[in-house]
Order: sequence, then C-alpha cells, then structure tokens
Amino acid sequence: MNNPEQKAAVAAQDVETINFIAESKSLKEALKSANLLKSLQFNTLISGEPGTGRHTLAAYMMPDAPVIHGDDPNLYKQIEGHGQVVIDRLAGADSLSRISQTIQKRGTKVVAITEDLSALGAIESIFSVKIVLPPLSEREEDVPPLAQKFADEIKEMFGEEDEEGSFAPDIGNLDLSRNAFSLRRSVFLQYFAARMGKEELLVLNEAYLSSRMDAGEDIYRRELSLYEVPLIRAGIKAFKSQLRMSHAFGLNRNTLRKKITEWKEYL
Repeated sequence: MNNPEQKAAVAAQDVETINFIAESKSLKEALKSANLLKSLQFNTLISGEPGTGRHTLAAYMMPDAPVIHGDDPNLYKQIEGHGQVVIDRLAGADSLSRISQTIQKRGTKVVAITEDLSALGAIESIFSVKIVLPPLSEREEDVPPLAQKFADEIKEMFGEEDEEGSFAPDIGNLDLSRNAFSLRRSVFLQYFAARMGKEELLVLNEAYLSSRMDAGEDIYRRELSLYEVPLIRAGIKAFKSQLRMSHAFGLNRNTLRKKITEWKEYL
C-alpha cells in the first residue's frame, strides 16, 4: 500500500476503532508521530496526566504487545521474553537503570507511559521519541467530540434512539479537572439529570440525606442548600434578573438577595 491517501485512510480507520479523539493540533501531531513509529524500531515515551489518552495511543502503536506495570515483579522477564512491550507507570519501577540495561541488551521495542518525566532520570535517554499529551483544558477542540462519544456511549447503554428526545452534552459545563475521566462522569451526570423525574430526584436526595443524619446538629439548616441552591441557579439562568426571579418565586426582593448572599459560595 504505497498510496499516501490509502495509508491515511487505514490509519484513520484504525484510530476510529480505538476511539482516539484527535481534533486539536497537539493530538494530531501526537497521532502523526504514532503512525510513523508503528513500523520503526524506536522506543517511545508517552507522558501526560491520567485521562489524556496515553494508554489509547500506546495501544494504537503496539496493539499486540503485552502491557506491564512498572512495579510488576515479572517486568524484566516480560521485557526479555517479548520483542515489543508497553510499560505502564514506568516511574514506579524499583530500578530504572536495570530496565534500561535489559531493554538495550535484548533490543526490545518499548512504548512506555509515565506521568512524571522528572522522576525518570537517565532512563529517559533510551527513548528516541517523546510524545507529550497536554491536559484537556489546553486542547478545547478535543472536548466536544470526546463528550459526544461519551454521550453516544450512555445512550447505547440505555437503548435510547437518537430521534427520541436526543441528549446533547452541555459543553460549557463539563468538568475537565481529571481530563477524560471527569469529562465522562460529567456527561453521564448531565444525561441522568436530563432524564430524571421528580420522584427519582427525591429518592436520590433521600439516599444522600440518610447518610448525613449523624453529622451533627442543625441538619435541616445545613442541608437546605440541596433545595435552595439549584432553585436559585435555575432561576438565574431562566430569568436573568433578581426582579423577575422574585416575582416568579413569590419572594420579596430583599429575601431573595439574602438567599443569594447566603449561598454565594455555591453560585
């Protein structure tokens, strides 16, 4: 297959199979490097925060290689016994120098995954190529397609047809603090919030409050935020002004202002 367009099409198909989202410039560059390295005998180091796609990219580069954790007691035997290996949590190995020696002695092709480059020391030199995957907060282009992927996942999970009240994630209110992990959780929470009825919400609130009944005095006052905070948040979005909110809520404006001030840490 010498045609560049054919190669690109196959590569895109492979990436689609493993659901690797690459819309941002940084991930497109990472994917380009991964495509080049698949057929070359170079060791590659993939670094980045958890949830940035490190394992998915490693699996794409070496789909048939065993995945070994750095703290696995059989790590060295695995390196010696295979032509290719993926080493996860490289920085957690008990002897990085021994790993380096074993890799170089056996000529094993390695794709290693780490979060902290500073902890690697001299072993970093055995990796000809280093791919850094930035956090999702630094590659906004990847967020919408990744969120949609998780939305499609949960819709399929619950047998929902797209034409029946289709769910679309609220991109502006997604948690990116733990990259794909927190993003996926945010999408699932949005889905359930959009589908839940009053009775289901009451059941959830009861379950939460039941676990808080031994948490000291003034329980009613402390847990009142479960009702008032979401009501005020929804009112701010819907009515845009405190005057309209006070009329809709049937509250005096001063009372509404007091409530907003009281719960300002949640708003």
